[in-house]
Amino acid sequence: ASTIIDTISSSKMKFAALIAAVFAGSASAFAPAGKSAQRSLALNAEKSKALPFMNRPALLDGSMAGDVGFDPLGLSNIDDVGIDLYWLREAEIKHCRVAMLAVAGIVQVELFGPAPGCEAATAKCQMDAFWQIWNSHPQYIAFGLIMIMIIEMISGIATTSGRESGDRAPGDFMLDPLGFKKGDPAKYARLEAQEIANGRLAMWAAAGLLMQGCSTHAGGTENLMQALSDNSF
Repeated sequence: ASTIIDTISSSKMKFAALIAAVFAGSASAFAPAGKSAQRSLALNAEKSKALPFMNRPALLDGSMAGDVGFDPLGLSNIDDVGIDLYWLREAEIKHCRVAMLAVAGIVQVELFGPAPGCEAATAKCQMDAFWQIWNSHPQYIAFGLIMIMIIEMISGIATTSGRESGDRAPGDFMLDPLGFKKGDPAKYARLEAQEIANGRLAMWAAAGLLMQGCSTHAGGTENLMQALSDNSF
């Protein structure tokens, strides 16, 4: 009799364990993901758009125009030598604008000749043309340097005060004569992104024009035509 009772008890225990396992499996199907799964999703979400094999820098959250998480050197995390992300953004926008003006000016002079008063700059290479102006009209260079100093002083004050107060976005000098900022915010955001994209391209273009001009002493368009001629089939 005791053997029969033991057998029945063992069967009940096995059945109860089976029922518990079934309910546990059903409940786990609706339970939230475990910590490991959540950690994996978090890591995937933090990958940089520009460099998917690297984590997204903490401060590059996509809120700035043109931000795709590209910072392989970790410069956005610098904050202990008087340089922070605000200062770096200001410098990028400034160099973007200067480079766009420089490239447009170089190409314009190469195609249409020097500006009035600068007829002495006959060289197609603008690096050589600079020294021609230096030798013939050094006052032009001196005036340009003075204007650069004034602009840098104004922008330096704006950058310092804006970084301390937080009321000024990097690169914002309230210069909007066509009223783009008063229109559709989405369109204005697209214009901001286009300014950054074109400015970054212009910085590469300006660097290429300077390097080719110093090495070949020919203009940018002349170098382009020569490259196409040498490499055409």
